[in-house]
Amino acid sequence: MDTPENGVRQGKKPMKGITPFTIILILIAIAFVVFIGTSFFVVDETEQAVITRFGKYYKTLDSGLQFKLPFGIDKNYNVPVKVVQTEQFGFKTLQSGTVSQYQNGITKESTMLTGDLNIVDVEWIIQYRIVDSAAWLFNVQDRTQTIRDISQSVVNTLVGDRAILDVMSTERTNIEIQAQNLMNENFNSLGLGINVISVKLQNIVPPEGVQAAFEDVNKASQDMERFINEGKEAYNKEIPLVQGLAEQQIQVAEGYAIERVNKAKGDVARFMSVYEEYKKNPAITKQRLYLETIEEIFATSTGSTLIDKNLENVLPIKDLSNGGKQ
Repeated sequence: MDTPENGVRQGKKPMKGITPFTIILILIAIAFVVFIGTSFFVVDETEQAVITRFGKYYKTLDSGLQFKLPFGIDKNYNVPVKVVQTEQFGFKTLQSGTVSQYQNGITKESTMLTGDLNIVDVEWIIQYRIVDSAAWLFNVQDRTQTIRDISQSVVNTLVGDRAILDVMSTERTNIEIQAQNLMNENFNSLGLGINVISVKLQNIVPPEGVQAAFEDVNKASQDMERFINEGKEAYNKEIPLVQGLAEQQIQVAEGYAIERVNKAKGDVARFMSVYEEYKKNPAITKQRLYLETIEEIFATSTGSTLIDKNLENVLPIKDLSNGGKQ
């Protein structure tokens, strides 16, 4: 029969197979696993790792397999520095894909007052990259809300400086460029560690009561731009043609002028040569010039007859039509 004494003795028997050495080995293995798990970490190609030591910034590491002091002495925070991040204002993407779904009409962000005291709804997005990992983690507490507040303030200011028609048409690009510059100035002054790479205005919608009228005005503005572009196209097509014709006429006139000058110079040279011969023998030269002139005058004439002007009747002297034969 078992007695309480026997039961106590049986309960005090040590577990078979577990010795103090085995326990030490198990503790060493657990410590080694914890050491490995808290010492090595992987940084993705799109990231940088910020290391803190005892809660204070220590250094920044690039992508790859990295080492840090174990057991929580060093902690790593991976920051996506090569990823373009986007913030949307006035709308929200509920589902992206082949058929995206959006939530529009977030009026507390999009409703603004223009410079000519009109109400307009402006939807826009900003795209930015993290350029300073440590500044991004430690300098500003609520980073996302800070980005949204500054972006709203900048866009409201720029829209409030312009008329509604300008905001809807000609000033869109200027607003985007100036908004990007002003946002970067503000973020740099706060030390947020980001750089805005793009600001894009999406839908700009006038108040519902006058939306149809504004659409007509916008259409008229588009037609005006189209007519201007068509006029410029016609201008660019015709002007080179007219300039080519004008250049052709100028070249023809210059050629004609050169021809006339050369002919005049030739006539002068011929006259001077004749004059030199005339000075040598005036009588012979006169006779030769007379005969050359008569020959030139009647060279192409047919059916002509030479007569003596002192005679009352016609006296044929030479019939030019038959080669001088009587």
